Amino acid sequence: MEQRPEPPMLAGEREQLVGFVEFLRGTIELKVTGLSKGQLLQRHEPSEMTLLGLVRHLAVVEDSWFTDLFAGEPFPEPWASVDWKADRDWEWHTAADDEVEASMALWHDAVARSRAVTERHALDDVGVRSSHHGDFSLRWLLLHMVEEYGRHAGHADLLREAIDGAIGE
Repeated sequence: MEQRPEPPMLAGEREQLVGFVEFLRGTIELKVTGLSKGQLLQRHEPSEMTLLGLVRHLAVVEDSWFTDLFAGEPFPEPWASVDWKADRDWEWHTAADDEVEASMALWHDAVARSRAVTERHALDDVGVRSSHHGDFSLRWLLLHMVEEYGRHAGHADLLREAIDGAIGE
């Protein structure tokens, strides 16, 4: 498995926030690397969570927060066409219907859009559509991504260990 980008220990606030988000994105990448589709869809009872569903969930999280709510850009497909009222957890439930490469591309593309949004904005900039959740800054959003990814990196650790015994940070 490849190394994750280590967050800088001595840097400015922006570099450290982005560094931790990138470190956690790299953690997810490590946890899904080298597994078959069957393994990526393996559950650890009683949870219905799978690693492939987790990747798809993180893709919609990235696009929702960075692209839609913060930047005010159109919600990309496939998310824009989903009937979220019919299935709040669509991204999790449809993971088995998608090819691994397609799900990984969804996530990688969403991360690329999020990185571009981050590059274009200052930490104190406020989201365009943030009134939906209350106003929030890019600083808050990056901290939220540390929380979101941190929680899911823990899930990924447990799922990966249950699948093939692989452990590690």
